Amino acid sequence: MYKLPNPFPISLAACLLIALATSLMPLQSRALPLKVVTEISPPAQTLVDGQVSGVVTARVRKVLTDANQAAQIRAYPWARAYDLALSTPNTLIYAMARTPQREALFKWIGPVGRYALGFMQLSRSLPVKIQTLQDAKAYMIAVQRQDVALEVLKQHGFEEGKQLLVTADIQQSWTLLLKNKVDLVIDDPDAIDDMLQSMQLETSDVRFAYMIPELEQLTYLAASLNTSDSLVDALRQSLQKQQFQLSQP
Repeated sequence: MYKLPNPFPISLAACLLIALATSLMPLQSRALPLKVVTEISPPAQTLVDGQVSGVVTARVRKVLTDANQAAQIRAYPWARAYDLALSTPNTLIYAMARTPQREALFKWIGPVGRYALGFMQLSRSLPVKIQTLQDAKAYMIAVQRQDVALEVLKQHGFEEGKQLLVTADIQQSWTLLLKNKVDLVIDDPDAIDDMLQSMQLETSDVRFAYMIPELEQLTYLAASLNTSDSLVDALRQSLQKQQFQLSQP
């Protein structure tokens, strides 16, 4: 009796052909989806109806659109966003200060914002007396984990648990201030209206205490190191075309 050929070799050959075809697919078609992470920090980054919005977010969306890149922007506590950008391929992060400590950890695309940070306190509290940064060591300060302000203060001898209470995000820092758990928070006095509104505070409820010279700088859009150079170059070119006027934030 005639026997049908064994189908196994045919199946094996088919699998090999599929594997070969997949390996020859353009890299771009198999690239990981682009992710964008940030923190909520009004008015630069806000949350409106579940969507990340804000002045700086609008600039980042413009850069992505003009570079023909689709990506969902997600907000996390800053330390979480920072760690994701450090470890996850094809991940962008904003709005981040560019410091010597961070320079080699990311691929820098370009500036998208600006801030000038200083110490803020509640008006109902006794006025703090700060004429130099070292004077602030007499007070308890809330500062966010992985934030550039934490880096700068530690460089000047401030210590966690002594003068610094480290928080997950800027909202938590302000909450601690309202509960009198700390004396000071670090924020931009010219860009806190949205934050005050979210905390149900009036402008008269807070007082500016001292501007920190090293915390007046541009903030950047950056990419994880394992993001392709071609994508980073495309985003750089798109950003350069925008010619953003980077007044605060």
